[in-house]
Amino acid sequence: MTATTTEARTSPARIPDGFIMPDFGRAPAPAGTTAGPAGTTAPAEAYAGATPAYAGPRKIAFICSKGNLDMAYPALIMGNAALSEGCEVHIFFTFWGLDMVNQKTNQNLKFTISGNTAMHMPALGNVRPGLEHFSVPQQLGGLPGMGAYATRYFKKEMAELDIPDVPEFLDLMAAQGAHLYACRLTFDMMKLLEADLHPAVEGVISAADFIVISEGAQVIFI
Repeated sequence: MTATTTEARTSPARIPDGFIMPDFGRAPAPAGTTAGPAGTTAPAEAYAGATPAYAGPRKIAFICSKGNLDMAYPALIMGNAALSEGCEVHIFFTFWGLDMVNQKTNQNLKFTISGNTAMHMPALGNVRPGLEHFSVPQQLGGLPGMGAYATRYFKKEMAELDIPDVPEFLDLMAAQGAHLYACRLTFDMMKLLEADLHPAVEGVISAADFIVISEGAQVIFI
């Protein structure tokens, strides 16, 4: 590697004189407001007649739409982290995500290789170094018993990290103050009863209700 190449990689990026960051479709600031960097308005300036910005604790709203085991954990883990930082957390379970709070299904969520091109197994590195970085062939997902094996493997890896299973995770989050809701449309479509839902679920609400609840929140769709 030449000295020139090393310098190019280690020296900080230089911003050309007069460079202005594009506004990426941002609406222009109303007359009388002070524009800040990249076309933003100064925080202290308020738009005349505008609705005041949300000023309560930071809110994060998760929409869980998947019922696979590996898709159940992202919202729970991020939601738990948000709670530990003092955030107000709301989680809306819709479509197959409702399996996460259905007591008849949430203890038996499955993990599958099929359709998961990113699936690789660290344990394969014990067979031959380097294999742990290779994706498992999709064809294996169709073999009898492969889904059950993949699910056991996933649960084992999570348990070794002291990550609780989904029902226990819901209990822990509810104890920390998370607000959990089931989607009314999906609830009716699946012919569920409220007795089927995990006790931590506060209610069965419509999508419109959740839009109101999540006002001012950072929304994450999974």
